[in-house]
Amino acid sequence: METEIRASDWHRSDVISALKKRGTNLAKLSRENGLGSQTLYNALMRPWPKGEGIIATAIGVKKEEIWPSRYPTLAEAV
Repeated sequence: METEIRASDWHRSDVISALKKRGTNLAKLSRENGLGSQTLYNALMRPWPKGEGIIATAIGVKKEEIWPSRYPTLAEAV
């Protein structure tokens, strides 16, 4: 079951590519938000709402769209 849920999340390379298409990258985005240059990479590996929000905003989508397994809908939670 866990494999099926994770399959719906964007792959790390898709997140990195989406940022690159918008003229930025994780290191630059980290520094722009007052973080260490490698800090936002943590959001690709494990849940971190603040980092996920920064990345999603830069891409122009909701963080729930990138990581649906981390943000179950109310119907799924019940």
